[in-house]
Amino acid sequence: MSGPPQTSRTREAPQGDEEAAAELKLGEFQDVDALTHSEAALVINALVAKRRLDRKNVNETEILQKTTDYLEHFARFRRKENVEAVERLLTAHKELAKFERAQLGSLCCDTAEEAKTLIPSLQDKISDDDLQELLDEITKLMGYGN
Repeated sequence: MSGPPQTSRTREAPQGDEEAAAELKLGEFQDVDALTHSEAALVINALVAKRRLDRKNVNETEILQKTTDYLEHFARFRRKENVEAVERLLTAHKELAKFERAQLGSLCCDTAEEAKTLIPSLQDKISDDDLQELLDEITKLMGYGN
């Protein structure tokens, strides 16, 4: 007897030791610019619009459509002015890694405790009071028509 058929495939081992835990280990991506979902949506939509305007092949693949659908669903800010304002708020916190700033701008946590739970590497980088103030400023921008 050969036993029951396998119902799941084996998971491939990660290629590097990248980890977003208490200590960020992002390997080759450590200093790469990271975008919030809202920033990524603006960039991709602008690129597609420009290619259409220039009558270039947009090459609207299934992956592009799924990516834009995902970003449309999860982007917290839709207006360019608000996306830029959030980016300015986050960039002012040089003590935070680019990845951490992007996570804060995408997750839009309500409390410092929630943010530090979801982004453990923030723990010793920013005080709860300073983090809460940043989160409150981001939340205010959510009320302006996104």
